[in-house]
Amino acid sequence: MNETLAVEVIRKTVTVDCALEEAFRIFTTEVGSWWPTETYSIHGDEVREVVFEERAGGQVYEVSEGGEKARWATVVAWEPPTRVVLSWEVSPKTLGTEVEVRFTRDGQGTRVDLEHRGWESVADATERAGYDSGWDIVLGRYVEHTG
Repeated sequence: MNETLAVEVIRKTVTVDCALEEAFRIFTTEVGSWWPTETYSIHGDEVREVVFEERAGGQVYEVSEGGEKARWATVVAWEPPTRVVLSWEVSPKTLGTEVEVRFTRDGQGTRVDLEHRGWESVADATERAGYDSGWDIVLGRYVEHTG
């Protein structure tokens, strides 16, 4: 019998002090204004901009100071202002994983739930561990930016 090991999904939740629509827009369209590209990107300190194409089938990518494009993800579902799903492609090691982000009203602010799944397709277990802690840093920057 061929068994597939279930690898735990990464789940993160933060609450931001802004309206639902603003929280969604900042997370997607304005990703380049808050994402910690110095440590979580392909070109590091050389990232000039991050582009988030706002449609299913769109791309999320960075552009270096030299004009090189490096893809991070493909938009699988685009449902503003409540949900976006990305096929995560930033590294060959993460192919087959998917990031879903949901936005819901929470009092005067917005609750943001991130789920990074599909780790069964990733051979390197340390890759998942890096993302588990990495999403805390990334979402921390997002919360700071929206405050």
